[in-house]
Amino acid sequence: MTPTLYFLRSSEQKIATGILHFAYRLDEVAKTVKDVLELETYSKFYGLSTKDLGLYALSGHKIAGAAWIRVLSKEDNANGYIDEKTPVLTIGVKPEFRAKGIGSAMLEQLFLEAGALFEQMSVSVLKSEKSIGFFKRHGFKEVENSLGKSPVDSAEVVTMVKELPKERVVRPSDGYDPQKWMD
Repeated sequence: MTPTLYFLRSSEQKIATGILHFAYRLDEVAKTVKDVLELETYSKFYGLSTKDLGLYALSGHKIAGAAWIRVLSKEDNANGYIDEKTPVLTIGVKPEFRAKGIGSAMLEQLFLEAGALFEQMSVSVLKSEKSIGFFKRHGFKEVENSLGKSPVDSAEVVTMVKELPKERVVRPSDGYDPQKWMD
């Protein structure tokens, strides 16, 4: 089943917080977001800044995953932080929906949308061949000397960065002239 993508709005904060659980493997280590307060910076008050941008995927009327970017500050002490012009990506897909192309579909759409606002985005990735490989297939490159520790379980993580396309996003409503149909 092909997922349907929707923009993640500020009123859907609960989706971001819920998917944060899967984005940071909390389900694998039997923890919750409340157990790792450092993770709140990635979703708390999502959408209240014009620099927050994200989407979520529905598959069979169920939320399958979400991907969003936020511009963070150095004081947030977030993994994946590059600078205050580079948003940090958070992406998670629920286990039952993995390996079905949902993460890739969300990323590709997010790249188009984010390219209208930013030059690049960054992400903190578990230092594993599988995780790094996934992001490399989507055009991310490892940042030298970016080795860090996950706040969840102290596993090694690396920061990766992707230059975003500067293509203009074309929507069905573009070029719409409300007076034209009245003629």
